[in-house]
Amino acid sequence: MILTAVSKTQPPEAIAAVLAAGQRVFGENRVQEAQGRWGGRRDEIVDLELRLIGPLQSNKAADAVALFDVIENLDRIRLVDALAVAADRAGKTVRVLIQVNTGAEPQKAGIPPADTGDLIAHARAAGLIVEGLMCIPPAVEAAGPHFALLRKIARHHGLATLSMGMSGDYETAIRFGATHVRVGSSLFGERKGLETPFSG
Repeated sequence: MILTAVSKTQPPEAIAAVLAAGQRVFGENRVQEAQGRWGGRRDEIVDLELRLIGPLQSNKAADAVALFDVIENLDRIRLVDALAVAADRAGKTVRVLIQVNTGAEPQKAGIPPADTGDLIAHARAAGLIVEGLMCIPPAVEAAGPHFALLRKIARHHGLATLSMGMSGDYETAIRFGATHVRVGSSLFGERKGLETPFSG
């Protein structure tokens, strides 16, 4: 199981302390913020892995491809096409996870579970490397059934990576087979007034 440290909103000294402790996998919500936080560190930390875990607009696809090692929030055909164009222009292979909206929440990003297979097929045909699935369960529901559903979908499509679980439910996610958990507040401490639905 791999810990993804959710570094959004964190001050430089907090990130430096986690880096000094050996953490190398970090998750960011927004492309522009991540560019400012990590752009100068890519050459300094050779084993750094950056994962985009927040919503991505198609017009930011090229910037995302340039900065991130893995994009965890692929959820629509238009974004597949934008990433494929950006990858071709950059001469880079793009690793992605499909974000599944397991709770069918209209305000939340993610592909409906029933449409996951079509999006996987389109992404693969476009040349993207689909490594697995990601989900963010509804805050008002037990997380376990959503993690179980994501695991079932992943197994059906032969996908090994499951990014699920945050600070409040990562232990449950691990029991359901999470390969990556996204932890922010439990690792860095609370950042009052700055949390979003995509926080760790």
